[in-house]
Amino acid sequence: MTAEVEKPVVVAVLGTHSTGKSVFLARLAHELRREQIQVATVADLGEQAQRVGLPILRNHTWASTLWIITRGISDELESWLHGDVVLVDRAVPDALGYYRAALAHRGEQPDPDVQTRLETLVRDHSTSYDLVYRTVLDPGIPLGDNKPRDPDQVFRELADHHVGAVLRDLGLPHRLLPADGQDHALHDALDFVLGRLSGTQDSDEDRPKPTVPLLSEFGLPAPPPSR
Repeated sequence: MTAEVEKPVVVAVLGTHSTGKSVFLARLAHELRREQIQVATVADLGEQAQRVGLPILRNHTWASTLWIITRGISDELESWLHGDVVLVDRAVPDALGYYRAALAHRGEQPDPDVQTRLETLVRDHSTSYDLVYRTVLDPGIPLGDNKPRDPDQVFRELADHHVGAVLRDLGLPHRLLPADGQDHALHDALDFVLGRLSGTQDSDEDRPKPTVPLLSEFGLPAPPPSR
């Protein structure tokens, strides 16, 4: 029988598209590697879902949402084997937020049983995240041009709203990451990770509260010990 996988420190980012998630995580990965820390990354699954034929963005269905959530969980667990720190681009609550945004965009109501099933998966897995940042949409900042982007600003704002609502509804602790707050958040995240790895930082709730606010502290069960 193989030994249980030791959980690394997991930092995740989520939020509406083109709000700096990937840039922030790339900067954090660079700083951690400069500290000789082994980093594993988990990528956004939207493009992969589209390649296999699943609808995304305003066309999300419960099936495409379930695929992204379960595939994301699987990818994250696999990444635990490859790093002392895992950086997740779009934590699993993000997919549920986008599904809610798609339903709102189409004027549809979710099936209560489906909604409960998805919420349970998201809530249970989210206890494995040690630090979560949610980006904040600044409508004055244009979409990035490094890859094709959905130009629908109404849906972009719906996604921003519903991703935040999912975190609040499920009581998931997180910090805000505004467009002009990346430098502060980078220092904050680096300090957090180094503290966890050195054993001097027991939990996010024990930390001094930074100027980027910590939201929704509702006493979730503590995640498994980090290495």
